[in-house]
Amino acid sequence: MGRYAILLLLLGTLSLAFLLDESAIQLYVLFLLTAIVTVGVCLLMGYAGQVSLGQGAFYACGAYTSGVLVTQGCPGLVALIAAPLAAAAVATLVGVPLLTLRGHHLAFATLATHLIFLSVVGEMPLAGGDVGLQGIPRLTVGPVAFESLRSYAILSSFALAAVLLVVKNILASRPGRALRALSSSEEGAAASGVPVERYKLAVFALSAGFAGLAGGIYAFHIGYLAPGSFPVLLSIEYVVMAAIGGLGTLSGGVVGSAVVMLLVHVLSRLATMQGMPDTAPAILSYAVYATVLILAVLFLPTGLAGLAASAHARITQRGNQPS
Repeated sequence: MGRYAILLLLLGTLSLAFLLDESAIQLYVLFLLTAIVTVGVCLLMGYAGQVSLGQGAFYACGAYTSGVLVTQGCPGLVALIAAPLAAAAVATLVGVPLLTLRGHHLAFATLATHLIFLSVVGEMPLAGGDVGLQGIPRLTVGPVAFESLRSYAILSSFALAAVLLVVKNILASRPGRALRALSSSEEGAAASGVPVERYKLAVFALSAGFAGLAGGIYAFHIGYLAPGSFPVLLSIEYVVMAAIGGLGTLSGGVVGSAVVMLLVHVLSRLATMQGMPDTAPAILSYAVYATVLILAVLFLPTGLAGLAASAHARITQRGNQPS
C-alpha cells in the first residue's frame, strides 16, 4: 500500500463518516479502531513473525490510561497521547521476558498477559474496579470538542491513515528489511548482523502502541470502561482479522477488519431474531471465528489482500503479453 493508496483510503473513510447515517456510524467507528489494532497485528505477525494473542490487553491499557487521566483532571489531548505511550511501555516491560519464547508458547504467554491485565484492573479502585470507570468526558482539544459520533469517525480515520503511513515508512526503511529477515529466520537474521532481540521488542512495543492509540480513542468515544469491555475473545478477533485480510500486507488489517466485522454484525442480528435461543449470539460468534480462520488457512494463505494482489498481477501479465 503506497502513499497514494493511503490518501485514497483516508478520503474514502472520511467520506463514509459523512455519508453513513446515525444507526451505522457507531459500528463504523468501532471498525476504524479495530483496523488500527489489526494493522499492528499484521506488522507484528506478518512482517516480524511474532505471534501475539494479547493485543486486547494493550487496547485496554490505552483505554484505561486515557480514561483514568482525563477523569482525574488531565487535559484530553495529553490523556490521548499518553494512551499509546503507556501501552508501548507495558509491552516493553512484559516483552523482555515473553519474547524469549516462540510459537505457541509465546501465543499462550501473551494471552495470559491479557487475563492478568483484566484481573489487575478489576482490583484497582482508581480504574473503577469490576464496576467500571464511569463519567469519562468527551475529548476536547483546545476549542475543538469531539461531541458527535461522526467526529470520532473523522478522528479515527486520521488515526488509521497515520498508523498506515508510519508502518509503510518503517517497512521501506532498513529496519523494515531487517524485520522481513527476522520473519524468515531469526538465526539467519542474527547471522546477518540484525539485533534480533532489540528488533523483536521494538516491533512488539510499536504494535502495542497502535492498540493503545485505538483504545484511547475508544475511551473518549464510549465514555465508560469495564473489564468486561475487553474480553479475551477480542485478542483472538484481531488475529483472525489479520489472517483473513493478509498478514504480510498493510491493507490486510483494513480488509480483514471490514469483512469479519460485517459478517459478525449480520450474524449477530440473525442470532437476536425472535425465536433464536439466548446462547445463539455467543455460539455464532465463536463458530464464525473458527470457521473463517480455518477456511483462510486452507484456501487463502496470503489472505484476501494477497489474493487480490495475485489476481491483479495475473491480469497485468496477460495484458502485457503480445497478441
